[in-house]
Amino acid sequence: MNIKETFSQASNSLKANKIRSALTLLALVIGVFSVIVSTTAVAVLDNFFTNTMSILGSDVITVQRNPAVQMGPRDASLRNRKRINFDDAEELEERMNIGEGLSPLETFSFTKVEFKDEETEPNVRIRGGNKEYFANNAYEIEDGRNFNDEDIQYARQVAIIGKDVQTEIFKTEYPLQKVIRIDGRPYTVIAILEKKGQIFGQSFDNMVVIPYTAGINAYGGRNRDIAIQLRAPQITKMEETIDEVVGIMRVIRGVNPVDENDFEITTNDSLSGTFDTFTGILYLAGFLVGGITLLGAGIGVMNIMLVSVTERTREIGVRKAVGATRKAIVNQFLAETIFICQLGGLVGLIAGVGVGNLMAVWIETEAVIPPSSLFFSFFGMLVIGLVFGVYPAFKASKLDPIESLRYE
Repeated sequence: MNIKETFSQASNSLKANKIRSALTLLALVIGVFSVIVSTTAVAVLDNFFTNTMSILGSDVITVQRNPAVQMGPRDASLRNRKRINFDDAEELEERMNIGEGLSPLETFSFTKVEFKDEETEPNVRIRGGNKEYFANNAYEIEDGRNFNDEDIQYARQVAIIGKDVQTEIFKTEYPLQKVIRIDGRPYTVIAILEKKGQIFGQSFDNMVVIPYTAGINAYGGRNRDIAIQLRAPQITKMEETIDEVVGIMRVIRGVNPVDENDFEITTNDSLSGTFDTFTGILYLAGFLVGGITLLGAGIGVMNIMLVSVTERTREIGVRKAVGATRKAIVNQFLAETIFICQLGGLVGLIAGVGVGNLMAVWIETEAVIPPSSLFFSFFGMLVIGLVFGVYPAFKASKLDPIESLRYE
């Protein structure tokens, strides 16, 4: 009996018992779906994270009071850490020899921006920075000029605006050298940033950057809790730069030699490591849930095939009487099991990838079809079909043809 004929008979047998086959198929689909949907959603997040890491250059180092990503309950000791403030940033810049491109990172306000009779929604991020801010955060200036040393030194009220702000309030005029108002204070627009896009519905273009010294004048608080960004001169000097920054910050903050750092150093690599741990947990959880479901589905498939053997005892007897070998009987029942498992795998794969990629729609990134999903849906279901189909197939092949023909 050739493969085509074997699967043809398997298909006809499944069609003859539609409800039973459908219930068995449903259990398999749910099992495969639960695995594929979780792995697809995690793969989308992984791909999204990889793409958005370009927000920071690979050589950017961030110093902040608390970890960028915290998993589990927050350590009480973190709440007692001293703030990292503007004075710390300025002292670090003076002392460091290897690191370069230091810029404070602080959001002074979320407010509306006004120009004549136009105004934005009151959700524009007002950030303070210096001329290094844009390189550290992968922004490009579309038109105009960057901040200069005098802007920072004299706390000039100048501003560089994101594309969303330009679109919303400069509908008929070009922004350069126009005066906007932020929380009642006038700022002259000196540059426009290129569009950068958004993540999780949060736009990177809905912001205005002002000199951090102007932000201190407007909103107060040199002792604000800020982050500090800087760059290694080249990627091969990342560790050397981090060591220098750690040493200087410990001196600035008066950390005892025997005590641990009371601040965090974050790089792309450290964020990637944290995210890999997180996605690994999600992958494992998905496989555990799906594995348990598939185990139940596999047992259900075996039971259904045992029932099928009993119901078709007379058919098996007729086939043996006309010359069917034990191998042919085993092949037929294994083919039926594998056929329904592969069908369940295919439906579960399509549904899982489709639903998993709803995550891509939500966070506005490209869809992903994980290669592991294709492998699992085919080879995984092949293994399940073989494992849970062997016993019913061998039981059918061992039936006595004489007794089987008498079976009612």
